[in-house]
Amino acid sequence: MKVKFWGVRGSIPSPGPNTVRYGGNTTCIEVRTDDNELIIVDAGTGIFPLSQSLLGEMPLTANVLISHSHWDHIQGLPFFAPNFIPGNVLRLHGAFDPESGKGVEQVMSVQLQYSYFPVRESEMKARIEYVTLAAETSIQIGSATITPHLMNHPVINFAYRIEANGKSIFITGDHEPPQNIYEPGESEYAAYQNLVDSRNKVILRAMRGVDVLIADCSYTEQEYPEKRGWGHGTFSSSIQYAVDAGAKVLFCTHHEPTRSDAALEAAFQEVLTNHPPQPGGPTYRLAREGETYEF
Repeated sequence: MKVKFWGVRGSIPSPGPNTVRYGGNTTCIEVRTDDNELIIVDAGTGIFPLSQSLLGEMPLTANVLISHSHWDHIQGLPFFAPNFIPGNVLRLHGAFDPESGKGVEQVMSVQLQYSYFPVRESEMKARIEYVTLAAETSIQIGSATITPHLMNHPVINFAYRIEANGKSIFITGDHEPPQNIYEPGESEYAAYQNLVDSRNKVILRAMRGVDVLIADCSYTEQEYPEKRGWGHGTFSSSIQYAVDAGAKVLFCTHHEPTRSDAALEAAFQEVLTNHPPQPGGPTYRLAREGETYEF
C-alpha cells in the first residue's frame, strides 16, 4: 500500500517561503492499494496538484472520502481537473449532515453556486456520484475495505480505516480527544466521565493495530488550553493514541497554518524529547507535502 501527502496544513492554505519544506496546501491524502486502486481522503487545496498528476490516467474513477465539510477539507473540489473531462467519474463519499438535513452532495452544491464559482455542476463533463456513509458501516472500493468512524469535531467528522491485502491505514480527519466538560466535584462529572471513557475506548478500538496512523496534531500542549473545544488534537494526544493502539507509524498532520517550517520542527523535536520513541513502539514523523510512504 502507498500513501502520498498532497496537503498537510490545517484551517487555511499557507504558501510562502516559511512553509516550503512541509508545504502550504490544506488536507489531501492519496492512497493506493497494492492493486493500484486510487482512494483520495479529503479535498483541500492539495487535491489540485494531485489532479494534475492524474491526467495521464484518463478515463478515471476517483473515489474521494470527505472527513467533514469544513473549507480546508473541501475547497479544492471545484478545481479537481478530471471533473472537466468526459468519461471520468468522481464518486464523493461522506457523512449525512443533521444540521442541514442533507447528505454529502451539499459539499458540491454549496460551492458550485455562481456566487462562489463560475461553473455549475451541470456544466462539468465528468459524472459526479454521491455516497452518503454511516458510521461503523464498511464499504468496498476494489480490494479495499473502508470503515468510517465518528470522531470529535464541531461538525460530523469521519475518520477512515482503510484495509487491503492485510495492510491498514487510519486517517483521523480533524479530531479532539473527548474530554469532560464538568469539573471534578460537580454532580454531572462522574456520569459524563463514563461517556468520555466509553467514546475514547471506541475510538481506540477503531485504530487498533494499524500500520499507519495519520492524525490531527495541530497544537502543542502549551497551546491547547486556549484552543480547547475547537476540535483539534495535540502532538501528545496523537502520540498517546499511536502507542495505545499499537500503530507502527504515526504521521502528524494538519499543521497549524501560522507555524513556520522551522517552528514546526522545533515543536516536534520538543515533543520527541518529552515522548521519545520506545523500542518496539511506533515511529513518529511529520507529514510533508509531496512525501510518499510505501509499506
